[in-house]
Amino acid sequence: MMKKSEWSDREIEELLRQMPKVKDHRNPIDMNQNFPFKKRNAFPWLVPSIATAAAVFLCIILGTKFIGGPTSQLFQEKSLNEKSLNQQITLKKENIQPKDQTFSGSDNREPLKSSIYENEVRKGKVITYWIPDEQAQNIIPISTIVHNIKNKSRLDVFNEKMAQLNENEWGLDDFYPINADFNFNEKSGTVDVNVPADHEYGKGSSNELMFINIIKKDISSNSNVKKARLFTDGKPGIEFGNTGIKNEIMIQPERHHAYLFYYPNRHESPYLVPSIEPFENIRDAFKAMKKDRNGLKKSMHLKIKENELSIRNKVLYLPVERDSKIKNDQLTVFSYEALLLTAKEFGMEKVVITDAPIKQIGPFDLTKENKVPIAPNMRNIE
Repeated sequence: MMKKSEWSDREIEELLRQMPKVKDHRNPIDMNQNFPFKKRNAFPWLVPSIATAAAVFLCIILGTKFIGGPTSQLFQEKSLNEKSLNQQITLKKENIQPKDQTFSGSDNREPLKSSIYENEVRKGKVITYWIPDEQAQNIIPISTIVHNIKNKSRLDVFNEKMAQLNENEWGLDDFYPINADFNFNEKSGTVDVNVPADHEYGKGSSNELMFINIIKKDISSNSNVKKARLFTDGKPGIEFGNTGIKNEIMIQPERHHAYLFYYPNRHESPYLVPSIEPFENIRDAFKAMKKDRNGLKKSMHLKIKENELSIRNKVLYLPVERDSKIKNDQLTVFSYEALLLTAKEFGMEKVVITDAPIKQIGPFDLTKENKVPIAPNMRNIE
């Protein structure tokens, strides 16, 4: 007569609890951004191999309790378990094949917001870095919340954290850390930017324009400074190939842009990126969001009636078409955040969607006013 297992369900459950735990400290939107779309040439054999090895390892551990009985039962159960496991892996592999870069919004994942909002900052500081895309065509804002900074200024934190950026992992150009020192000059009220004598930023028009634009955007996003003074090895001025020696750059906050989508290579989720050109009014900006522009994809997937919008006390009231079928999915969340960021560009603090056909889009309650974000494209770097 075949001997039954001496292991109870509770003993097996306790054994599983004792196995090592795996924790992932990444921001959910990082995982949504990078898995499973980061690399198209993934190793399809790796998942089943690891899973099968885990199953065999577990069977070996459990097997010590079965030594007293015939081994045929153990092998029979193992064979059935492996067959079931392989069937599950096959189904899983079919579901994680890379998709087209344009976000479909058809999956069943819980929709996530991608920007930073006021209630998330608490005692931290928001730092924004502007990073070129891989084609050096657009500059992408990446924001993070830094905690435990004591009495440090945002510029100090900016300098300290730039070496921790993961541009390649994010599908962007490897630009940071910038080969320059940034120091706030209290006497002149300027940021002094000092590059070494062997810097490469003055070679070629593209390097020159990218360096100057990023310096402007970095300083504007992280301070209220209106001017940057330029130095080379401690001496006034930086020599550029096209414009010659420049001693200073005026910093002016950029406003009145429309936020669109940028899809990096090997990633499905978009970044929210301001248009290159500004717009005269918010209606024109919303119209621009309905079309692709300068390497950016359209971001307006809500049937809004921009010509009927109204503004009161920095609150934007925006009606939608009566036949609008708003979906509660990830694409719509990204689209709504692009709308919020565009509203912020024109001085809005809150947005109300009037007559919305649904009450909720991801974490956003459409029956209430929603505050505009603090900064776009949240990524964890700590």
